[in-house]
Amino acid sequence: MKKTNFFDIHQKLGAKIIDFAGYQMPVMYLSMIEEHKTVRHSVGVFDVSHMGEVFVRGERALDFVQHITINDASKLTDGRVQYSAMCYPEGGIVDDLLVYKIADDEFMLVINASNIEKDFYWMKDNNQFGVDLVNESDEFSLLAVQGPFAKDTIQKICDKNLDLEYYYFFNAKVAGVDMIVSRTGYTGELGYELYFKGDQKIAEKVWNAIFEAGESYGIKPIGLGARDTLRLEMGYCLYGNDIDQNTNPLEAGLGWITKLKKEEFIGRDAILKVKENGLNRKLTAMISDQKAFPRPGYEISASGKVIGKITSGTVSPILEKPIALGYVDKDYSDEGSKVNFVIRGKEIPAEVVKLPFVKK
Repeated sequence: MKKTNFFDIHQKLGAKIIDFAGYQMPVMYLSMIEEHKTVRHSVGVFDVSHMGEVFVRGERALDFVQHITINDASKLTDGRVQYSAMCYPEGGIVDDLLVYKIADDEFMLVINASNIEKDFYWMKDNNQFGVDLVNESDEFSLLAVQGPFAKDTIQKICDKNLDLEYYYFFNAKVAGVDMIVSRTGYTGELGYELYFKGDQKIAEKVWNAIFEAGESYGIKPIGLGARDTLRLEMGYCLYGNDIDQNTNPLEAGLGWITKLKKEEFIGRDAILKVKENGLNRKLTAMISDQKAFPRPGYEISASGKVIGKITSGTVSPILEKPIALGYVDKDYSDEGSKVNFVIRGKEIPAEVVKLPFVKK
């Protein structure tokens, strides 16, 4: 198992370590619920160095990105970030990702940790444009600083004004270290993601500077457990749960990033056919007033029949209610529809709601 440059820090802080995507990662430190609330109310720091960074370089870099992703990267200007996905020819999702436009001839693709090897092979197999593809995932450390006081914290140690708009980035020095500072995140809160290279000593220098800067705001380290509950409260998809090779972007609620007017991209014809024929199921958000814990794989019922399965579920630390995402028959996907979580043979009443669960 791999370790990030922050592993020794996690151990010293008493984190519960789990094996995740080939890395030993902190799932929580003291309390998942408290860590969750820290991000919602003050500021928290995630080590997400296990994520993948692939650079696309060359004269036809944009052509390659347009071919392999479903969003329209031609709309990007230098310093912009775009949420997108890669699809198989049959329309299933290879991975969701972030596209960073560094220059006309250079992009950075940020991919999910569990998919790095698969994604990189997919990119190489579909490189018809003579671009250079470089997997630099093992060279980068990545910290996500998230919460209402994230800007105040990072601004203290950043050499540039942090008035970045959402989904923009720039190069800056943070704690004296050169890095990409991105106004992005997976929590729904104000936040920044910091990409930088260097050894363990440099990584620990950055970590310590961030925690010193955020001390007055009650900054805390946050594990992957709270990362999952935070993203679920916002309705953000998790690859392997809510989206995978058997789901297409339209049924996953990702039509907003699927630009079918693009002349060509992998999966376009299959997705277009789905749109023309109509959806049979949709990824749907559900909430219950009952005491229950909806888990992935549990069935969803309505009108005396099974209509789908839960893909992600938890008890929201903010709402203190059971919330879930799941694919249900299209007829039951409208806001206000009454459904049930089937938990150990018992039907728990729930209602279809509009995302996000926690309104920001």
